[in-house]
Amino acid sequence: MGKIRVIELTEAQRLALEKGYQQGRTHFFRQLCQMVLLKSQRRSSKELGAIIGKCEQTVNSWLDRWEREGITGLQIKPGRGAKPKIDQQKDMEKVKQVVKGNRQRLSLAKAELEVMLNKKFSTKTLNRFVKKMVDDSNALDEL
Repeated sequence: MGKIRVIELTEAQRLALEKGYQQGRTHFFRQLCQMVLLKSQRRSSKELGAIIGKCEQTVNSWLDRWEREGITGLQIKPGRGAKPKIDQQKDMEKVKQVVKGNRQRLSLAKAELEVMLNKKFSTKTLNRFVKKMVDDSNALDEL
């Protein structure tokens, strides 16, 4: 068995990690805080992987990130995940125009928009976009 990587924590770091573990917004962030806390107790990466349900390599990459960036490195960065199919900035006016002409038949509006925007998306995507568009305009009206 190789040498166990040791992480020494200051009191401030330990308190921040404990607070993150108890009050973190996401389950994943709380898991990462727990992982660093357990690693400071001289546990192996393999053991931590078994506890949090990740492989040893993933544990080590998150520990590297902790050492580089501290607790902010344990948070997921914005911009991850699937990008929106319909761009709110560029496509808003076109969507408004087409939906006004086909208020009762969103599937017809979808087909027309797919040709106009040269993009493929589902009727559900268009429905969510229109609903968000209406909610956002109502919020602006209230201001």
